[in-house]
Amino acid sequence: MAQERIALVLGATGGIGGEAARRLHARGWTVRALHRAPETAAAGRSPPGFEWVRGDAMRAADVAGAARGAGLIVHAVNPPGYRNWGGLVLPMLESTIAAARLSGARIVLPGTVYNYGPGAFPVIGEDAPQAPTTRKGAIRVEMERRLRAAAGTGVRSLVVRAGDFFGPKAGNNWFSQGLVKPGRPVGSVSRPGRRGVGHQWAYLPDVAETMVRLVEREADLEAFDTFHMDGHWDADGEAMISAIRRAVGRPDLKVRGFPWWLVRAASPFVPLFRELGEMRYLWQVPVRLDNARLVALLGTEPRTPLDGAVRATLIGLGCLDADAGAPAPVSARAGA
Repeated sequence: MAQERIALVLGATGGIGGEAARRLHARGWTVRALHRAPETAAAGRSPPGFEWVRGDAMRAADVAGAARGAGLIVHAVNPPGYRNWGGLVLPMLESTIAAARLSGARIVLPGTVYNYGPGAFPVIGEDAPQAPTTRKGAIRVEMERRLRAAAGTGVRSLVVRAGDFFGPKAGNNWFSQGLVKPGRPVGSVSRPGRRGVGHQWAYLPDVAETMVRLVEREADLEAFDTFHMDGHWDADGEAMISAIRRAVGRPDLKVRGFPWWLVRAASPFVPLFRELGEMRYLWQVPVRLDNARLVALLGTEPRTPLDGAVRATLIGLGCLDADAGAPAPVSARAGA
């Protein structure tokens, strides 16, 4: 059906939404992108062929109109800077669910590890109990609960959970908000975690590629389905720091402790700091999503080599001149 090759992307100007839109377009999908100011958003942000549609993800009618005839809705929209996250995230998802019910599209939601609490650590499968200890984690659980419930009324959805995002697009992620400072050369790197504690990272182009490959296996998916990515597992917290040092050509690059004291002090006034503080536990203990089910279906997990991914990220964030090296293409190797 022609419908199956039309994708509506919510959040196409963001990190994961933009990567998903580009991947879908490259694989022959017709991509629609919803935005409140499409004439501004389209300027220099997409390859030829994107169809920008005026609308607001908070308005169910706007999303439903944009999703007409679509076979896929990528729900990658989030409030900027974590502002009013609790008040906006669920209504936006309800708009998407309503649109999918009318159009017959499958929803794809980029998921996180936030759904899980200590009872599921350290290695987490898709069927692990979800008992989050944070407000943001509880919202994530509720989002998935609503998608699961919607499956009973014919709305199909897919959740792809991954570790901390990083990639060329600056955004609300630990790499660009915690490790380096976007827009300036790397003078030092911050270490948010304890020495020797593992941490899981997910390169945005790899997450997008994984979502697209799964979507194209529609016949193998459940009405509500979930998969975990392994991404880049930093076993002792040193691999990411070392990759940044190699990318900037400074093996002696200074490593500083992350200013958690400042996060605590500013949390009542700065939404971003409040959210960062809630997630501190993920830097204190090793937490790893198990990708065995993903590998069983796809055979491999898309994975860009870490050095290439970090170099591309630093270039995209304005921390490194593009002449310092070109980003490596996405590669694939068996996960776990």
